[in-house]
Amino acid sequence: MSDNTSVRKCLFPVAGYGTRFLPATKAMPKEMLPIVNKPLIQYGVEEALSAGITQMGFITGRGKRAIADHFDTSYELESEISGTSKEKHLEPIRTVIDKCDFMFMRQREMLGLGHAVLTGEPMVGNEPFAVVLADDLCLNDGEIPNALQQLVEIHQKYNCSVVMIQEVPKSDTASYGIISGEEIEQGVYQIDDMVEKPQPEDAPSNLAIIGRYVLTPNIFDYIRQTKPGANGEVQITDALKVLAEDEMVLAVKLKSRRFDCGSIDGFVEATNYYYQHQHY
Repeated sequence: MSDNTSVRKCLFPVAGYGTRFLPATKAMPKEMLPIVNKPLIQYGVEEALSAGITQMGFITGRGKRAIADHFDTSYELESEISGTSKEKHLEPIRTVIDKCDFMFMRQREMLGLGHAVLTGEPMVGNEPFAVVLADDLCLNDGEIPNALQQLVEIHQKYNCSVVMIQEVPKSDTASYGIISGEEIEQGVYQIDDMVEKPQPEDAPSNLAIIGRYVLTPNIFDYIRQTKPGANGEVQITDALKVLAEDEMVLAVKLKSRRFDCGSIDGFVEATNYYYQHQHY
């Protein structure tokens, strides 16, 4: 475990190809797909910022320069609309740029989420850190702590690695990492097993890991020791399973709503919901 309970850094694995959204993602990163008028990646960064995190690290790849450009000043655009009614639309992203530091590293090969997180080790160093998968859009309506805040609070209380979970239909377990464990306080489970994408009949529960993590830095050693799976990918779930055998790893049940924007159905559902409820 780490002795430092403050979480200052968040990693965003954004190197994937987004093939489910082709041809839209042929030349545009899937993380830049907009929910109404704001790209998915900005929702993720804003969530991390609301959780008190200001250092954003991106594990990126070829063809992803638009993400770095988005979190930078656009002199031509800003000069063109300066003093007009359109300028107000840039206020949210200007706030993010002013309050955060941004770091970028390239993942040369797509070898799984575990490998992506390990690629980010030089940006993290020896301190706890968050991981956000922008595909998982978690609603932040201000009434309760956002998804990452929930994890940070539990990490600070127990000083261990924490993952976010959500109940899913039993028939959907083959799409997720599934945990089992003992509920030690309401909505918080101490993990005793994790299975990557089990068939429904083999799943230990219907508690699925979603794209939010707060991890202690010793996870990097566990990832290094994790062998690739059948598809050649190194899964973070496999590393966390071994870590949970050696020390406490907790899972926190998501209190807010989540949209799976890695699928077209979830992306359309999120767009409609955010448009109707003006969460953009």
